Amino acid sequence: MHVDHMIFATGPDGLKADAERLATQLGTEYKDGGFHPRFGTRNHIIPLADERYIEVVEVLDHPAAEKAAFGQAVRARSEMGGGWLGWVVSVDDLAPYEARLERAAVPGSRHFPDGRKLEWTQIGIRGLMADPQLPYFLEWKSDEALRPGALSGDVKLAEVEISGSSERLSEWLGHEVVDNLDGVQLRLLSPNGVPGINTVTFDTSRGRVTI
Repeated sequence: MHVDHMIFATGPDGLKADAERLATQLGTEYKDGGFHPRFGTRNHIIPLADERYIEVVEVLDHPAAEKAAFGQAVRARSEMGGGWLGWVVSVDDLAPYEARLERAAVPGSRHFPDGRKLEWTQIGIRGLMADPQLPYFLEWKSDEALRPGALSGDVKLAEVEISGSSERLSEWLGHEVVDNLDGVQLRLLSPNGVPGINTVTFDTSRGRVTI
């Protein structure tokens, strides 16, 4: 189980402005990721160390965004002003999660600006929408060379502060979690209102940066 990426939904300034702002705060650069035809969204990618990345995502005025759970989730967070939407763990095989959650994974794809296509399957978006402390699960289908983790940056994901419960998170993951998952520190606080991601902390060339 790999902590794969963090998702940041854009606010009123839009995709490019938010990606530039986050990249500047971290002392790095972003890349145009392309668009998700099944979800009605598009993204920019900020590569991180350890085969992780930040996905900065915005919803499009597209019919798919009204139907797809991911598009709905991005729109809802953006309409709240934007910010951390959720996090994602990748696994080698989604079949056990499909059996445990009693639902089928759905295919996802992203078309790069140069026409290449990245593919995966995912499950758990509606779980994230109902309880934003929870990550969703992803199984990559495309070759490693196409995956965002292959870009590899110097900024390291250090800690995620979450309003939530280690018991609930462990139950969802099927894996006991106390304060660390895949080398990322998890700071779990009792929810004071809506559960979800409060802050994300990174180790950068400028020192620790919390967003």
